[in-house]
Amino acid sequence: MKIYIVSGLGADFKVLEKLKFPEKHEIVFIDWLIPQKDEEFSSYVERMASKIDTSEPFCLLGYSFGGIIVQEINKIKPAEKVVILGSIKSDKEKSKLIKAGEITKIPKILPVTFFNDKTTRIYGVLRKFFDSKNPKVLQYFRVKDPYYLKWSIEKISEWKFEETPGVIQILADRDIVFPIKNSKPDYVIKGGTHLFPATKYNEVSKIIGEVFV
Repeated sequence: MKIYIVSGLGADFKVLEKLKFPEKHEIVFIDWLIPQKDEEFSSYVERMASKIDTSEPFCLLGYSFGGIIVQEINKIKPAEKVVILGSIKSDKEKSKLIKAGEITKIPKILPVTFFNDKTTRIYGVLRKFFDSKNPKVLQYFRVKDPYYLKWSIEKISEWKFEETPGVIQILADRDIVFPIKNSKPDYVIKGGTHLFPATKYNEVSKIIGEVFV
């Protein structure tokens, strides 16, 4: 069975490259697409889902923003299993910071130029708070198209979603992007930050082996 995987906001698959999956499964990575001008979220999800072959059963796995995307894909192309890493199952689990963005509309107000090459370097430095002890943190965030970054942050802050029964959630207890206190995860990675798939890959791989039996 194929497992289709979507990585995190601005991240390529390097953050997930050390994860091990049961050999009987075929891993298919879905690359981030650049949103079209003023593209609706539903349209974007459909484009991201176009790579999925529904003629045979499949599973979905998403990390961070990718976790949101795979849950949306599951609505239009139902999967056998949906697993999310460092992500949330509904808008009720949003952090205070993300909720503030929704209320203030700041992500929508910010100009695209705020996310240009010069400021994305600053943005990258700010990302260190995801895992301040990881000197390689910036290597995971490679999709730096300004419009993609602005659009994605808008959609995360605006996201409305009712929890889907059966979605398997894996969170780290030191994640400050999606704090564990707002969720009731199926699995908890002790001592992990938001980058736990890269830093706690042995623990995550063991869980993946249990989930995708």
